[in-house]
Formats: sequence, structure tokens, C-alpha cells
Amino acid sequence: MSQIAIAAPPLGRVRLIAACTIGNALEFYDFVIFSFFAGTIGGLFFPAQDATVQLLLSFATYGVGFFLRPLGGVVLGAYADRKGRKTATVLTLFLMAFGTAMIGLAPSYAQIGVAGPAIVVVARLLQGFSAGGEVGASTTLLAESAPADQRGFYGSWQLASQGLAILVAAGMAWVVANTLTPDEVKAWGWRVPFLLGIFIVPIGLWLRGALEETHANDDDSRTRHVSSLAVTFRDHLGKVIAGVGMIIGGTASNAVVVLYMSTYAVRQLHLPAASALYAGLTAGLVTLLVSPVAGALSDRFGRKIVAGLSYLLLALTIYPAFLLLNAQPELPTLLAVVVFLGALNALGGAPIIITLAEIFPVEVRATGMSLVYALGVAIFGGFAQFIVTWLISATGSPIAPAYYVIVCCASTMLALLAIPEMSRKTLS
Repeated sequence: MSQIAIAAPPLGRVRLIAACTIGNALEFYDFVIFSFFAGTIGGLFFPAQDATVQLLLSFATYGVGFFLRPLGGVVLGAYADRKGRKTATVLTLFLMAFGTAMIGLAPSYAQIGVAGPAIVVVARLLQGFSAGGEVGASTTLLAESAPADQRGFYGSWQLASQGLAILVAAGMAWVVANTLTPDEVKAWGWRVPFLLGIFIVPIGLWLRGALEETHANDDDSRTRHVSSLAVTFRDHLGKVIAGVGMIIGGTASNAVVVLYMSTYAVRQLHLPAASALYAGLTAGLVTLLVSPVAGALSDRFGRKIVAGLSYLLLALTIYPAFLLLNAQPELPTLLAVVVFLGALNALGGAPIIITLAEIFPVEVRATGMSLVYALGVAIFGGFAQFIVTWLISATGSPIAPAYYVIVCCASTMLALLAIPEMSRKTLS
């Protein structure tokens, strides 16, 4: 069997990958930590007689954070196309940290009534706005800094950074759950991970201070005096539509397999909360480790074949995986399922993310990539946990999350047919 060799990049490129990966992870930690405390937040900010209603309201608030992702993608993506990728990523750091601090300091419903949940909703909107611009700016920075034959590997660190964020967030939730009593977690413990997230600003500024700008415009730039959004829709509408279709499968599977599985383990499999968090830890670790391998494979064999086969296998195996989980609701079974499905999710997701940046020309690359990613994630990822929780309640079937992922994977496989193969091609 032949082996795929990844040449060690020069020190500057190693630093680039490290700075982008850790910086992205810090921002996504702030965004995803909410999902690991959804049950606690639901009880404190959305009082209701039915625990399922509380959880639905909490997941709806989590999903609200995705509403402003398209707007953030447009505004911050255009800013990155005009002022530079590095400049835009620094701005997103401050926006994300401010939203996280608002959640960590928000008074509960019992303390100030409806103003409490209103603060949390506004904070989630601000976080979503920031995240909408972060992915496009940082991914284009990676893509434009990479050699043509290693661009998939470089771009894969975007998804790897999200795995690192989930790993750290789940680890923090595990520490809180295992060192504090349930009453202490409810009283103040849940706030600690959010307040620690404020430190993304000094750490992120230090990391990104070493990055070199790849697209800083001057007075002679062809993009300084035009609307990148207008150009994107006028000249690249087909790519936008195909791109949204491509991102759907990974968005849905990531939301269900990586983020929702801890909640599913507690609510449906009746595993202890601390044990269920191992699912989040495992999913984050698998995403972190498999994503760079997927990027390298896509450089070798092509983006479309790696992504298409991964999502085909995911669509074929997720239903029997959920059947197995419910037949043997034990921690080893849960972790085995998460490892298998999480690996397929990363194998498909890493090539898709870099392709979204590659299909757009340089003058609208950050805008186009941000818009496509934000639209797909907002519609099919932000409310995925809400949707599957509702599907389980409405149908009475604990297998319902599998149906949602299968439909979304089918959409991605169809959309892949509409875009060209981008591996090893020189970016415009």
C-alpha cells in the first residue's frame, strides 16, 4: 500500500498553521461551549414545566446564534476582501469574546425576569455574527498561503481547529461536572467556562500578530471600490447555490454526531452526564486527528472523490449505528459509534471546506466562502439539535436523528456533481 507523504513546510508555514488553528479553536470554543451546558442554561433562563420544552428553548437559543452568521459572513467577508484576511480575523476575536462575556455574566430568569434570556439571545447573535466572518477569513488565509499540491492539507486545519475547540469545550464541561456538585454547577459553575473564553483576545492577538497578510488592498486594488457581495451574486450565483448544497451534509452530521451526541446519551440512552461528555471529548479528538489526513488524501486523490465516498458511507451507516446505540446503550458502544461516524464526518468535511474557498476568485474569495458556509450552517446546523430533539419527541423514535443526517448527506453528494475538481489547481 502506498503512503501519502506530507512534506514539512518551512517554519513560517508551520507557524501559520499553528496560529490559524489555535486562533480558530479559541473562537469556536466560545461558540460551542453553550451546547455542553444547554440543559443547565435551559433550566435557568427558560423556566417551563416540561424538561423537553426547556431543552428545546435552550437549543433554539443556541440556534439563534446561527441567524446572524450569513450577515457576519457578508459584512466581515467583504471587510476581509477589502482590508485583508488577517485584519478581519483580529476583529472577529473581539466580537466573539464580548458575546461570550455577556453569556457568562447574564443574570438568570429568576433574578431579572425576561431580560435574562434576552441578554443570552443577544449574545448568541453577536457570537454568530463573529463566527460568520471568522471561517471565511481564516480559511482563505490558509488557502492562499499554501502550495498548490498541499492546499487541502493546509485548509483541513480549519476543521481540525473546530475539533480542538470541541475537545477543549467538552473537557471543560467534564471538569466542571466532576469537580462541582449539581447545585454548584447550577449556581455558578456553568459560568466559569464562558468567562475563561474571554482570554481568546490576548492569546489570539499574540498568535495572529505573527501572520502575514495575503490580500491587503491598496488604492490600485481591483476590489477596493466595488461591492464584493454584488460581484458574488452577479458572477458566481451558481457557485453559491452549489456551495450551500455541499456544506449541508457536513453541517448536519457535525451537529448530530459531534455536538448533540452528549445530550442524546443523557436523554435517550440514560447514561450519566459525566460519562456522556466522553462522547464530546472523543468526537473532538477524532475530528482533530482525522481532518489533516482527509486534507492530505484530497490533495492526492481529489476533493470530490474523498468527500463523496465519505458522505455516502456516512449515509449508509448512521441508521444501523443508531440502532446499535439503542440496542446496547452503554458507554463503550457510544464511543465506538462516535469514533466511526466522527471519522467519516471529518473525512468528508475537510475537503469540502477548502473547496468552498477554492471555487471563488481572489477578489470575492472571503465573501463567497463566508456567505456559503454561513448560509449552510445557519439553516441546517444551527437548528439541527432543535430539529432532531423535536423529531424524537414528535415521532417517538430515538432513531430520528439518523433520518435528518441521511437527507442532508444526499444533498451534499448531489451538489458535488455541480462543481469542478479543485485539487492541485492554481488559485486565481
